[in-house]
Amino acid sequence: MSDAIKHECGLAYIRLLKPLDFYRQKYGTAFFGLNKLCLLMEKQHNRGQDGAGIAAVKLNGVEGRPFMHRMRHAGQGAIARIFSEINQEVAELEKMYPGLSQRPELMKGYLKFMGEILVGHLRYGTQGKNNINFCHPFIKPNLMPSRHLAMAGNFNLINTEELFQLLETKPDNPVKESDLGAMIETMHHFLTLEDEKVPGHPDIAAVLRQATARFDGGYVFSGILGSGDSFVMRDANGIRPCYYLKSDEIVVAASERAAIMTVFNVPAEEVVTLGAGHAIIVGQKGEFQDVEILKSEKLTACSFERIYFSRGSDGDIYQERMQLGRNLSEEVLKAVDNDLKNTIVTFIPNTAEVAFYGLIKGLEDYLKEIKIRKILSKKDVMTEEEMRELIGRRVRIEKIAIKDVKIRTFITEDASRNEMVQHVYDITYGTVARGVDTLVIIDDSIVRGTTLRESVIKMLDRLGPKRVVVVSSAPQIRYPDCYGIDMSKMGDFIAFQAALELLKDSGRQHELVNIYDACLEAEAAGTLSDENFVKRIYDGFTPEQISKKIAQMLRADEVAAEVDVIYQTLDGLHDACPNNSGDWYFTGNYPTPGGNRVANRAFMNFMERKDGRGY
Repeated sequence: MSDAIKHECGLAYIRLLKPLDFYRQKYGTAFFGLNKLCLLMEKQHNRGQDGAGIAAVKLNGVEGRPFMHRMRHAGQGAIARIFSEINQEVAELEKMYPGLSQRPELMKGYLKFMGEILVGHLRYGTQGKNNINFCHPFIKPNLMPSRHLAMAGNFNLINTEELFQLLETKPDNPVKESDLGAMIETMHHFLTLEDEKVPGHPDIAAVLRQATARFDGGYVFSGILGSGDSFVMRDANGIRPCYYLKSDEIVVAASERAAIMTVFNVPAEEVVTLGAGHAIIVGQKGEFQDVEILKSEKLTACSFERIYFSRGSDGDIYQERMQLGRNLSEEVLKAVDNDLKNTIVTFIPNTAEVAFYGLIKGLEDYLKEIKIRKILSKKDVMTEEEMRELIGRRVRIEKIAIKDVKIRTFITEDASRNEMVQHVYDITYGTVARGVDTLVIIDDSIVRGTTLRESVIKMLDRLGPKRVVVVSSAPQIRYPDCYGIDMSKMGDFIAFQAALELLKDSGRQHELVNIYDACLEAEAAGTLSDENFVKRIYDGFTPEQISKKIAQMLRADEVAAEVDVIYQTLDGLHDACPNNSGDWYFTGNYPTPGGNRVANRAFMNFMERKDGRGY
């Protein structure tokens, strides 16, 4: 995304099934679990830079000694700071007690995070403030180990206020401002009830069934108890991703399959997708279960995971992003009048690179067909020179824009800041024939369009292209998200802004008031979740009309080149990503009732000029 959108936390869970000395003897280090946790977190670092945290549980610890420890850091470099502190503690212990690291069971008594159950979290703040108090894991402390709970996850809950009302509790900050706060309070409530039945051995599946039946949102979360029970669970619609690996030595879960494959050097077929509504539960003695907790609803796995969020090193994601680009080639050819000779193709930002390759392959397929037809039709009269020229034709590819990471737009005054933003990217001069060439630039998605308008298109225009065609590998983003991505304000979306302009152009601005009144009536009747009224804003406009209006809005007055915008179609999206049908950002078809409420509330906030979220 050329517009920065915060998104997607990352989860890492490890349960060692053997004594610590087993890993020292087999792998040469007693810190096998901690090393793997660090790697799992680093391999998912793309999922969060607002902070990180870890927690560890020691099994069969010394009575009276702490059985669980937690460490959190906020801000950039949080992972490095966490494991640097652990390494420093190890070095100090080794200095005091030489050879201690070769005696892991003894070391376990001294080193805080040398435990058999480990959970790590990478945070992107979507609800709550970005400081250490909001970093996962959260802990609900209790003197009884079976009720001492730590939790972390990748999620948003839409109904946090309802959960607190259900529990009849008034938590302090930061709990009341965090969806994890609502989640851990709910989980702990039912954990306590179950633990009262069989003290020290609560039925974890029963706890999960009772608690998650009350959750509305998309989630993957992990919980670890001081007694040694642990679990990882995924929502019933499978909105958020989760994968796990089970062997006789270890149980691992993470938000990304490729991270597990890389860290543990296993093939894709050994990494299991955690089913929607399922949980993996590991008991105090290492007993493993993959249990259906909630009945699976219609699978609506997040399509943005495939377009942008997850790393492209996963084989399936790589191929899907390639296909997203390939599916756009026909529309790109139309936009440039099939004139590939005078067209240059590039990409911004780097996350769009794989879709770019797919687009190039689609254009090359067209070029091959042209070559074959010409050779067959003129093979008897074509000279060798003409044939060589024809065969040598390629789609023109250039590295037009390079991000200058040294630039920091610290100036807050609007005019000065906009001028600074234009220089975030450097351009490659001498690549474009002025007034002749068309520049095609592919982005993974266009959300607000701010960076495109204020920086990218102005920058490209300095090269003198006849036309700039901006291509999005995602469809038009029209609706807010409420399941883990920081896209919650209607006014931010350029597709929404374009629809408003079209309503104005057609003299239909009154429809906004009608939709707002419908929202107010539904809210008063308690039915705001029944229908997404925001869909009516887009009625009567084709995607092409909205794209054309967006192109006009992205073209600043001083830009000389013509500007066109091409978006992925919904059919193209589902063709490329058949197993991730969650498309509510583009269609407004939310997988849970709370989604409609969030969309309607976000629109009401827009009409009331409120800056808050819709949930």
